Amino acid sequence: MSPRPKPSARAAYRAFRTIQTRWMDNDIYGHMNNVVHYSLFDTAVNGWLIEQGVLDIHGGARVGLVVETGCRYFAEMAFPDVITAGIRVAHMGTSSVRYEVGLFRNDEDTASAEGFFIHVYVERSSRKPLPLDPGLRGALEEIALLT
Repeated sequence: MSPRPKPSARAAYRAFRTIQTRWMDNDIYGHMNNVVHYSLFDTAVNGWLIEQGVLDIHGGARVGLVVETGCRYFAEMAFPDVITAGIRVAHMGTSSVRYEVGLFRNDEDTASAEGFFIHVYVERSSRKPLPLDPGLRGALEEIALLT
């Protein structure tokens, strides 16, 4: 069995978004429910894409569909923590992107959780894959680990 990966530091990420936890994020055990981590990943990445002007959730012809996700949990988070989501792009294909997201509790430098998801960009109505357009690809290259 391979050793458990260690959490990354903030410096391992390229873009950041701050997200306030909510009372309803806590579960019966007093910490943030696992499903909330995935919601934070989605909120952070899509919020960043909207801020960059490369995602129009209401009228754009292109949408990103999540086809794979994963998460590793390292430390508990709970309301009223403020979460900083670090975002980076680990891989870009013709129509797909692997985003990696670290969730940092309050001012901590080490991730409490790290996850990924893969978007396949498709035409909104047909759901057929589309190549990444130059504007999207350019924004993604800014936060990519690729050289």
